Amino acid sequence: TGKTNTSFSVDFILLGFSEWPQLETVLFWIVAIFYIMIIFGNLTIIVLSCIDPCLYTPMYYFLSNLSFLELCFTTTTVPQMLSNLWGPKKTITYTGCVIQLCVFLCLGATEGVLLVVMAFDRYVAVCQPLRYTIIMNPPLCWKLSLMAWLSGLMESLIQSPITLQLSFCAHHHVDDFLCEVPALIRLACGDTSSNEWQMSISAILFTILPVGLILTSYGYIAQAVGKIKSEEGRQKAIATCSSHLLVVFMFYGTVAMVYTDPKNDFASKHGKFFTFFYTVVTPLLNPLIYTLRNKEVKESLQRLLKKSISQ
Repeated sequence: TGKTNTSFSVDFILLGFSEWPQLETVLFWIVAIFYIMIIFGNLTIIVLSCIDPCLYTPMYYFLSNLSFLELCFTTTTVPQMLSNLWGPKKTITYTGCVIQLCVFLCLGATEGVLLVVMAFDRYVAVCQPLRYTIIMNPPLCWKLSLMAWLSGLMESLIQSPITLQLSFCAHHHVDDFLCEVPALIRLACGDTSSNEWQMSISAILFTILPVGLILTSYGYIAQAVGKIKSEEGRQKAIATCSSHLLVVFMFYGTVAMVYTDPKNDFASKHGKFFTFFYTVVTPLLNPLIYTLRNKEVKESLQRLLKKSISQ
């Protein structure tokens, strides 16, 4: 295959799971059901956080931010994935690919920073409980979430043009089911070392550095939890934090596998399974993990249902 530079008439072919046609039908229904659950779960969190005064706290403010992010994130990728899994037509237009790449990068990096912000919020709640409302005041919460969104936007504005300048091979077969950087780097003909180098740097900035910060804050939290006298208080702190840590490892773990070294054999062979995980599985589990184990959300939901029934 010779080189070709991307003219706008050229579509990309997203191979996805096309080598396993039987699997595609099964996956279509799994993804469709997951998507409905993702929309329902995340919308529930956003609605409850907006209408229930008991949930007007920094934790739920950030959680509704995360839910909004997950809704955008899955809507950027899942409809395309479903149309891919459903029929023989696997193409995505060049413009569609560009939009998907930019939005996906922006939202992925935003989530990376937002999870750090949420860890900081938990740190203040557990380690400085008496000063919590003073430290985590509304202007600070607003600034922290804005910082997360702006860093995502910056990452997208830097990384997308660099990736789109690559010379793609003429066959235009992307071995993935969405346009993301590692898959496009693998599609390029010619030297991609500078792209890989840049991507590894942003992978460090948006996965390894946040994980370090989160683990540090949880180190302090663990110390504080150890000092809590009441068994109930300790249980509550452990429940909240363990659910957050679970989300953190699922999200960063799978992203790091794909982004840190895009051309290694492991990422090339198994990358799309990890991509599937952080585009479909994590957004589904986030609202479940954060809310099902959470008394306040359950009570809030019950109040809302009682109110709607009594009307």
